[in-house]
Amino acid sequence: MSTLLVVVFLVTALLFVCSGCAAFPDRSHEVRTESVAYQASGGTCRGYLAWDGKQQGKRPGVIVVHEWWGLNGYVQKRARMLAELGYTAFALDLYGDGKTATNPQDAGALMNDALANMDRTVARFVAAKELLQDHPTVDRDSIGAIGYCLGGAIVLGMARSGMDLDAVVSFHGSLSTDSPAKKGAVKSRVLVCHGAEDPFVPKQEVEAFQAEMKAAGVDYRFEAYPGAVHAFTSEEATANGKRYGLPLRYDAEADRKSWQSMQNLFASTWSKQ
Repeated sequence: MSTLLVVVFLVTALLFVCSGCAAFPDRSHEVRTESVAYQASGGTCRGYLAWDGKQQGKRPGVIVVHEWWGLNGYVQKRARMLAELGYTAFALDLYGDGKTATNPQDAGALMNDALANMDRTVARFVAAKELLQDHPTVDRDSIGAIGYCLGGAIVLGMARSGMDLDAVVSFHGSLSTDSPAKKGAVKSRVLVCHGAEDPFVPKQEVEAFQAEMKAAGVDYRFEAYPGAVHAFTSEEATANGKRYGLPLRYDAEADRKSWQSMQNLFASTWSKQ
């Protein structure tokens, strides 16, 4: 091949590569995270923020509420996954001072304390919501919330109370309540992702929840995944179930389907605004 042909070939290849760069821009994410100390209900909480630093403009914000284990690595991972989807996520701290548990006894004590002091728990949720709304990447009028196990019950409780949230998603959360939704009070769209074989949520609780939502006129969707039990979204669930003798098990298919359903809900909710 002559020198001229080599030069022409190289120039053509370079032009092709450059044009390809224009046609197929880099869509990789630059997920940024930040641990945030904030004041709520007279104490310090330690939350976790995640957002895509490459994304331009304001976007919806999503509050993430942890399981009974507290704000651990699993919930932080979910916050980063939301950031990859284009949202700014804030994993809040219900227990205060970033407390976490590694065994059911400690987790149960922390959870029961949070549930016994609901005024404090609500105040911590509200403080997290305000912090998220004030983040420079967030459209403060587009806020949703998701929660796992304990967190699922919490986000449903916030929706029932009429809190200004566009959409909430409960993953394997408790459905019972002492404060059922009143007709017309719920502002949120609601998605419940439920393990059909979850022994912690009996059939009667499911039926009562659905009746409550219908009576209150809530825009809700209930999905039950066959064969799935409690904590089906957590890859650590199976090992924890065996270790502590609890009915916990990861279910990859239910995890995938529920995460996709959440995405569908958020996309349809915020595309209308």
